[in-house]
Amino acid sequence: MNPGLFAFDRMMDAVLKYGPPKDKIDSHAARQRSAKGVLSSAEMFSGCGGLALGMSRAGFHHVVMAELDSSAVATAKHNKSRGLEHVAAWPIEQTDVRDIAWADRAGTLSVISGGPPCQPFGIGGKKQGHKDSRDMWPEAIRAIREAKPDGFLFENVRNLAGPKFKVYLDWIANSLRRPSLEAHADENHLDHLTRLQRATRPEEYSVAWQVVNAADYGAPQIRFRVLIFGLASRLGSTVQAMKPTHSRDRLLWDQYVTGEYWKRHGLKKRTASKDDAARVKSLRELLEPPSDLPWVTTRDALAGLGAPDGKRNHVLQPGARAYTGHTGSPLDMPAKALKAGAHGVPGGENMMVKDNGVVRYFTVREAARLVGLPDDYLFPESWSESMRQLGNAVPAQLGEAAGSWLKRSIVAAKSA
Repeated sequence: MNPGLFAFDRMMDAVLKYGPPKDKIDSHAARQRSAKGVLSSAEMFSGCGGLALGMSRAGFHHVVMAELDSSAVATAKHNKSRGLEHVAAWPIEQTDVRDIAWADRAGTLSVISGGPPCQPFGIGGKKQGHKDSRDMWPEAIRAIREAKPDGFLFENVRNLAGPKFKVYLDWIANSLRRPSLEAHADENHLDHLTRLQRATRPEEYSVAWQVVNAADYGAPQIRFRVLIFGLASRLGSTVQAMKPTHSRDRLLWDQYVTGEYWKRHGLKKRTASKDDAARVKSLRELLEPPSDLPWVTTRDALAGLGAPDGKRNHVLQPGARAYTGHTGSPLDMPAKALKAGAHGVPGGENMMVKDNGVVRYFTVREAARLVGLPDDYLFPESWSESMRQLGNAVPAQLGEAAGSWLKRSIVAAKSA
């Protein structure tokens, strides 16, 4: 018998009995989704789902969602089981990213996204950076090296771009440009950075990083983060920095030039604070309003929710008090960035200041709105645990804006 025909018959028998190989299924499914305008993605460090939801809304289909924290996984699975839009299709599992064989996904992913743990680089804590066992940037780089996606999006705290960690950020960015140029076993990141910068081989990815304020992209939080975008060089295009869509100027215009903001909320027009008065005066001299959208305020985000009623995570948490440096978030500006702590977080970030000047803690439902999660996205655990997850979450509004920006870049490059 012809050996070639025998091998073909054996292969067809296996396909009929077991189905096509998994890599063939993945590739075929990816092509089908791409034809429909939905791109396949893998989400690392998914937490309770803020960035994942934003990416889903931007048109990405997650085929991998990895998170190590059992409570965050429980939250995502709780909402998956309830059939929420986008969430119902999430393949969320409690997974250590160090155990993922990314090479098995090579050629099947459009994008890898995620926010590696920020504790090694945050303003609080010991700031040990790459010496901290929680530093997962080497794993993010390994994922790109092995899976070879069309693009990627990573997020972290602004402090990563600060003086203490700027060199490490340079190492991250250069490693992502040439992920196949791995560090030697006896090479520290500084020596590896030098070798990366001197490399003459072509870059595998175009990489750009920027510091963004989530409020500039429609999130009702003043939350500064570092975003790192990457686009595969094989696509023949260069990744560009993301442009803001919302502004403080437009909010001030709507509040103090036209008064539309107060009218929308059924309130009497108010006067600008001393801090805003000079800018408002300059805005009044313009013939037209700023072209972008206004910042979304805390009042905007909580509109229609009403007072805490004990339902759907809208439960009053007692004990809030104001003191110097702990004053809560004003209603008519975006909220301060939620923090992953519970009581006693610096600056009162998890509190609001009501119209009568009284402060109270945000309910879990209110905090979820600030993160961009829908009202039917529920948190099954305590207020403290839920606020920890929400404080760690990337606002879904920022995730959607960044995901849409990256998707447009990939589609445009492939269409050129």
